[in-house]
Amino acid sequence: MKPFIVVFRRPPQIDFMRLHRFGFVFSAFLILASIGLFMTVGLNYGIDFVGGTMMQVRVKTQTADLAKMRGELDRLGLNASLQGFGSPRDVLIRLPRQPGGNAAQEKAVENARKALGPGIEYRSVETVGPTVGHELIRAGTIATVLALFAIAAYIWFRFEWQFGIGGMVSTLHDVVTTVGIFALFHLEFNLTTLAAILTVAGYSVNDTVVIYDRVREDLRKYRTMPFGELLNLAVNETLSRTILTVATVALAVLSLLIFGGPVLRGFTIAMLWGIGIGTYSSIFIAAPILYYVQPNRAAIAQAAAEGTKARPSRARS
Repeated sequence: MKPFIVVFRRPPQIDFMRLHRFGFVFSAFLILASIGLFMTVGLNYGIDFVGGTMMQVRVKTQTADLAKMRGELDRLGLNASLQGFGSPRDVLIRLPRQPGGNAAQEKAVENARKALGPGIEYRSVETVGPTVGHELIRAGTIATVLALFAIAAYIWFRFEWQFGIGGMVSTLHDVVTTVGIFALFHLEFNLTTLAAILTVAGYSVNDTVVIYDRVREDLRKYRTMPFGELLNLAVNETLSRTILTVATVALAVLSLLIFGGPVLRGFTIAMLWGIGIGTYSSIFIAAPILYYVQPNRAAIAQAAAEGTKARPSRARS
C-alpha cells in the first residue's frame, strides 16, 4: 500500500541555498521583532511566575455558567481569569497576586468564595508567592540557556565545532521567536509553556542533526562537489523525512489543540509554532551557516577512509 503522504521517489532539486539570504533577512526580522515585543509589551506571566491563587472548583449544577461566575468576581475587582477544563462542571479560577501581602490574598480568596455562593465544590486551592515565582523565572531561564549550550556541545562532539555553531544559532532562533509569539498574542506564559519551549528546542535540534548527518555522509561521498551544491543535495535528500515528521507531529499537536481544552492551549500553540519554525530554521539557518563556516572536508574524508580500513572484511559465501 502506498502511504497517504507523498514521499519523493527521487530527491527533488530545490535550490534552497539560492534562498538562504532571504531566510537570513526574514529570521533577523523575526528575532528583532520578538525581542522588541518582549521589551515593550512583555509576557503575560501566569501564576507560576508572578504569584497568586489557583482554585479548581466544580459546580453542583449540570453545567458551569462561566459568564455568571466571571461577573460575580469582576464586581469584586479581583481581575480573575476563569476557564473550563475537564467536564462541563469543572472550572479553573486564577486570582492574581493582590497588593497587601498574604493577608490581602487570603481576603481575596475568601471574598471570591462568598461571591460564588454555596453551589461550588472547591477541589483544590493552591497559592504561589512572588518569591517562588521569581525563583521559577530564574530557574526556567537557566534551564533554557543550559539546554542551548548542551545542544551545541552535543552537535560539536557528534560532528565538528562548525556544526555546533549552526545548531545553536538555529535553536536559539526558534526559542526567541516562540517567546515573541507569546508576547505578540499576550498568551499566558507559565511552566507548561516553558516545557513546550524546551520541547521545541529538542525537536529543532533533532531535525538539524538529521540534515547535518546527511551533509557529513555526502562530504565523504562527493569530495570535490562545490559545498553549496552539496548542502542543497543533503537538504533535498532529507526532505521526505522532514515532511513525514512534520505532518505526523502536527496532527498529534492539532488534536491536543482541538480536544485538549484551554489548559493545554499555550502548550499546543508553542508546539505548533515550534514545529514550523524548527523545520524552517533547520533548512534556511542551520544548513546555510555551514556554507560560511565550512567544516574541514579533508579531515572528514580522512576519518571516513580510516573507518573504512578499520572495518573487518566479511567473507562471501
